[in-house]
Amino acid sequence: MTNAGDRVVRQQRTMGPLLLAAVILGLLGLPVAVWLDLRLLSENMLRTQAGEISRIIDDMRAFYGSDVVARVLQADGPVTAAHNYRDLAGAIPIPATLSIELGMRISAHDGSVKYRFVSDHPFRGREPHTLDPFEQRAIAALRANPKEPVLDVSGSFLDRSVRVASPVLMGQVCVSCHNTHPDSPKRDWRVGDVRGIQEISVAQPIAANIFSFKFLLSYFALASLAGFTIILLQRRQAALIQGMNRELTEANDFLATISMKIAKYLSPQIYKSIFSGQKDAAIATERKKLTIFFSDIKDFTAISERLQPEDLTALLNQYFTEMSAIALQHGATVDKFIGDAILAFFGDPETKGVEEDARACLRMAVDMQRRLEQLNTYWHQKGIEQPFRARMGINTGYCNVGNFGSDDRMDYTIIGAEANLAARLQSIAEPGGICLSYETYAVVRDLVRARPLPPIAMKGISREVVPYAVEGLLGELAQRPQVISEHATGLDLFLDLEALDEKSAERAQQRLAEALLALTTRVRQKPAQ
Repeated sequence: MTNAGDRVVRQQRTMGPLLLAAVILGLLGLPVAVWLDLRLLSENMLRTQAGEISRIIDDMRAFYGSDVVARVLQADGPVTAAHNYRDLAGAIPIPATLSIELGMRISAHDGSVKYRFVSDHPFRGREPHTLDPFEQRAIAALRANPKEPVLDVSGSFLDRSVRVASPVLMGQVCVSCHNTHPDSPKRDWRVGDVRGIQEISVAQPIAANIFSFKFLLSYFALASLAGFTIILLQRRQAALIQGMNRELTEANDFLATISMKIAKYLSPQIYKSIFSGQKDAAIATERKKLTIFFSDIKDFTAISERLQPEDLTALLNQYFTEMSAIALQHGATVDKFIGDAILAFFGDPETKGVEEDARACLRMAVDMQRRLEQLNTYWHQKGIEQPFRARMGINTGYCNVGNFGSDDRMDYTIIGAEANLAARLQSIAEPGGICLSYETYAVVRDLVRARPLPPIAMKGISREVVPYAVEGLLGELAQRPQVISEHATGLDLFLDLEALDEKSAERAQQRLAEALLALTTRVRQKPAQ
C-alpha cells in the first residue's frame, strides 16, 4: 500500500506541471485560433462579396450598354421610355422594366446573390409574375406597413438562405403613367401605394466554410490529443487509487468488525463519545449530579441451583438483553452487569437536566418491571417454575464519573457513596418493587404514590436517608398499558391490557367472572367441610 501511495505521489508531481501547461496552452490557444479563423473567414466572405458585386455591376453595365445606350444611338427620332421598349424603335425601358430585366440577368447566374422585381399587377402583354408564398405574404404585409421590411430565413443543416423584401412605392410620375396607360390593369393608384416588391436573396452554404476554420480544427485536434494523453495518465492513476481503495476498504472492514465487537463491551453512549472524538481514552473523572439505578434479582442463587447452567445462561442473557434495550430507549448509560445485578445511571455523557434524568430513570424502572412480568409469563410457559422478581433502587446525588484504572486498562464507571446508596435502596425494596431516595422522590412525586420507610444510615453519608417505596403510579405513568401477572400452585394469570382487542377483552372478562364465582363458591363451602 505504501509503494502504491508513493507511485501516486510521483504521478501527481509529474501530472501537476503537465496539467498546468495544458490549461495555459488551452486558454491561450483557443482565442488565438478563433481570431485567426475569423480573420480568414472574413477575408473569404469579403472576396465572395466583392466577386458578387463585380458580377452584378458587370450585368448592369452590359444591360445598360445593350438595352439603353445602344438603342439610343440607333434611334432615328425622339427617344421614349416604355415597358415594351423592345417593340418600339428608339425606346428605352422604364424603371420598372429596368428592374425586372436586371433581376433576370442577376439571378440567371449560379451565385449567392439574387435579385427580383415582382408585382401582382403587371402590365398586359408582359409575362405574368409567378409569386411564391413568401412574396405573396410580403406584398400583403408591406401594403399594411410599408416601413417594415419582410425577412425570411430558411435552409438546411448545411446551408442557410436569407430573403429580404422591400416595397416598391408609387411616385407621382408612376401614378400618372399607370392610371392612364392602356395596358395598366389597375388605374386607381395613389402616391405612396405599394405596387410590388423588390426582393434580394442571399444564400450561404455552411459546408463551404467549415474548412475555413482550419486553425480552430487544428486546436481541437491538439486539445483532443492532449486530453487523450491526460485520460491515459488518469486511468493509470485511477488504477493505482483503486488498488489503494481496495486495501483501505479491507482495512476499514476489519476495523469496523473490531469496533462492532468492542461496542458490545461498552455502553452505546460511551462508544459514541469515544469514536466521535468527544472523549479521550485517558484517566480523567468529573464530579456530576447523577441519577443512579441499581437492580437485582431476588433469590437468584436459589433459582440458579434449580436450573442447568445452559438454561440459566440463556435465561439471564435474555433478561439482560431486554433490560438493556429498555435502558437504551430511555437514554440510560448501562455501567455494568454484576452477576444478576444491573448498574446504570443518567446524566453522563448525555443529560437532559437533573430533574428530567430522574424522571427518565423512573420511567425506565417501571417499564423494566412491566417487561419482566411479560417475560415471566413466557418463561413459565417454557417450563421455568420460579420466575424472576427484581428489586430496584434509584438515587440522585453527586458521584465521580469517568475513566478509572491504569494506563493499560481502564473502566468508565461511577464511584461514590450515592452509588452505594442506590444498591442499598435496592436491597430493601420489595420483590417487583421500586425504592427511591428522597432526592429522587422529590422530583418524581407527581408520577408515583409512595410511602416512607424507616430511615437508614449509610457509610460515607452523614445524614439519615429516608427511603420511599413506590406503591402506585400517577399521571402519565398511570395511563400506560397495565400488565397483571400472578403465578403460583394452581394459579397462572397473565393479563396484558394493551394487547387485548375488544373481542378478547370480553372473553377475558367472562372467564375472570367465572373464575371469581368459582373461588367465591369454594370459600363459602370450605367451612361446611
